Amino acid sequence: MIINLTYYHVANDVPEISPEIAVVIDVLRATTTISWALKNGADSIQVFSDLDLLKKSAIKWQADERVMLGERGGKKIEGFDLGNSPLSVTKKVVYGKRLFMSTTNGTKSLQKVQYAKHLFAMGLLNRRAVAEKIISLQSENVLILGSGWEGTYSLEDSLAAGALASYLKTNCNFEVNILNDELQSALALWDFWKNDILNCLKTATHGKRLSSLGDYEEDFKCCSELDCLDIVPAQVERGVIRAS
Repeated sequence: MIINLTYYHVANDVPEISPEIAVVIDVLRATTTISWALKNGADSIQVFSDLDLLKKSAIKWQADERVMLGERGGKKIEGFDLGNSPLSVTKKVVYGKRLFMSTTNGTKSLQKVQYAKHLFAMGLLNRRAVAEKIISLQSENVLILGSGWEGTYSLEDSLAAGALASYLKTNCNFEVNILNDELQSALALWDFWKNDILNCLKTATHGKRLSSLGDYEEDFKCCSELDCLDIVPAQVERGVIRAS
């Protein structure tokens, strides 16, 4: 068997297709936050690119059964319960609740590939868990999508794409075929930074952007952890993600 891997830097680069498996990455910070929310017992996360639609959907839920997460430009949106920090989605805050989430980049990417047969959200922290899920499905084609920053390339998402491809190449008992130069570059990036992930995130332009907004040291540390969660966030219905 052959598994074919394709990597796109941003949502706008993805052709209008419905892939068998799609993996969305937003290391800083949406897919990291989603993974920790599910680890801490959130019932589900519903993702939106449109804030008005989010509010209309959230208002249908009881106040004690929902949490609204809104972020633009790295900052929490006024009127929302939380922003986009993985440190904020504690068990006390999210356990048993539906999270309604909209972020600058990550939720747009999840919506772009929402028609995939299998859709997973991945950060560095659950790289191994997502990779093992992919291996178990034995699909021939996997699309990896980086969320980037407002339609442009991001260093940290490409790093994670390379980390995923590297794990698959090392641990699959079948051939892994890298289909495009974007993913070859991501593999090289991972090989260069894999022993200094935290510094890579801080070097990235989005990392520098966050640093300019305040003290995000603990967020950086959280987002740079590798293979520390066994959670695989998977879409169970259009726009709704649960742990699998």
